[in-house]
Amino acid sequence: MLTWTTWLLIGAALVFLMQCGFAMVETGFTRAKNTGNILFKNFVDFCIGTVCFLFLGYGLMLGMDYLAGFIGVPNLDIFTCFDTLFHGDPASAEYATAISTAANFTFNLVFCATAATIVSGAMAERTRFLAYCIYSALISLVVYPIEAGWVWNSQGWLAGLGFIDFAGSGAIHSVGGTASLIGIIFVGARIGKFERDENGKVVKVNAIQGHNMTIGALGVLLLWFGWYGFNGAAATETGQLARVFVTTTIAPSVALLVAMIYTWIRNKKPDLVMSMNATLAGLVGVTAGCSNVDIIGALVIGVVSGFLVMGATWLLEHVLHLDDCVGAVPVHFANGIWGIIAVGLFDVDDGLFYSGNASLLGVQCLGIITILAWTAVCMTIFFAAIKYIPVMIKYKTVNPAEVIAYAGTWNGLRCNAEEELVGLDISEHGLTSSYPDFVPSIPSYDGEGENVDISGVVPASIDLAPANETKYTKVTVITGQDKFLTLKDAMAKIGVTGMTVTNVMGCGTQAGKTGQYRGVKTTMRLIPKVQVEIVVSTVDPKLVVAVAQKVCDDGKYGAGKIFVSGIENVMRVRTGETGIDALTNEPEPATVK
Repeated sequence: MLTWTTWLLIGAALVFLMQCGFAMVETGFTRAKNTGNILFKNFVDFCIGTVCFLFLGYGLMLGMDYLAGFIGVPNLDIFTCFDTLFHGDPASAEYATAISTAANFTFNLVFCATAATIVSGAMAERTRFLAYCIYSALISLVVYPIEAGWVWNSQGWLAGLGFIDFAGSGAIHSVGGTASLIGIIFVGARIGKFERDENGKVVKVNAIQGHNMTIGALGVLLLWFGWYGFNGAAATETGQLARVFVTTTIAPSVALLVAMIYTWIRNKKPDLVMSMNATLAGLVGVTAGCSNVDIIGALVIGVVSGFLVMGATWLLEHVLHLDDCVGAVPVHFANGIWGIIAVGLFDVDDGLFYSGNASLLGVQCLGIITILAWTAVCMTIFFAAIKYIPVMIKYKTVNPAEVIAYAGTWNGLRCNAEEELVGLDISEHGLTSSYPDFVPSIPSYDGEGENVDISGVVPASIDLAPANETKYTKVTVITGQDKFLTLKDAMAKIGVTGMTVTNVMGCGTQAGKTGQYRGVKTTMRLIPKVQVEIVVSTVDPKLVVAVAQKVCDDGKYGAGKIFVSGIENVMRVRTGETGIDALTNEPEPATVK
């Protein structure tokens, strides 16, 4: 039978697996040119956090010498417990304590890493790598350990008041969400996210779409899987663990359905990214009370989380005009707060709706306000220092007005415009591409096209390039990939014997076609197309144009374009033949019998 310590370590492994989920969500929901940077940040925040939590954070959070319920005294308990594990008596109480200490350290370390990594996605695509490394150290050294100690150290002042945060809606998610909010305020929006008029007023919000929904969706599912360890590892008996698993399943399921149905009604189509974020919001919302609420409570938490993540996303972008790449603030900040308050309402013993007593709700509100205030003050100081101290050093000034003015063009927190536009993979890491061998999917074009009757087609009325001594014309057709086989067969019927075919991406907004990405209308779409280049001399180019138009015109937007241009000459590479000889088919080589 599993011991409590064994289950705690299994839970810690599941929570560590959530680092993979966060990396995949952040990568999928951002652009390809920043993939390597985001992946690297998810490695480095855990590794930096490990060292910082080992030497200082663990003692501040769970030290036995705890000052006034506020802060632990740093110690070397984790080091001395290892000496006991190597040389102590396995039957002794000291040995059992050492096992518990090592398990507690590991479990709380992965929680600390979770709080740190939340910020990575919100500030992605424009934050300097060094700045993120410094931030990761500071939140792991000071911010998280102190407030988490208030909640989970038995001597913490919030624990003494009866504050309930079973698995971290407040202690982890609202902290990561608050740090994300402060971070995106200091770093500013990505280039192109908001359009402003001459007075600086935002007149339009643009959707900057993620590049890989497959990776993003797998990341969400991986996070959900890891959440069973995240919420369940603190369970001390089987019945409690069963309750945790049920509520951890119900709340995100309901939240996704709420977002899906609402966006379906509002936008006429369900929004994938918003629905995935709602799933995470439901998980965050139920985390604090996963062991303390019943099924009805989990259902209500899920419903509110679904609406809350959508409302907070709209408020963030359309009212506050803040740019959160992955939705970390709506998911973790808004729903972290909601999760703490929900315990005060739906706790089966002391919740307002069950006991009629508001005392627990009051404690929950006091606790979350304190945690938010602590995190906001610390992160404001830290991000201000990261942003402005390098400016002071570089420009040798401490005048606030000058520092702020200089920081508008260069600072320690944000990459410059050129680095952002080219992508942080190359500007921060010298990585040309995270997908060096990636090319768009190329259809095989096997099979036969439709049989189009071209007997009544007459040459199109179109002005071509002036004729030279010998005239060659290039007709370039850009159309949907599904039209290629039919176009190829039709061209063969009028004597076109060769063509060059390229898979391309068409970019544009078609009238009557609108898209949605996380509640924001998309204004640019990349659609797979095929580009067919035909050079003719003896075949009438006007006939080629007319046939191409008939084949490609399906009466829908985006049917394609036909470009006509003059060619001065043409050469066959193998033989050096030029002119008409280069355009005619080569004879088959003789075979030796």
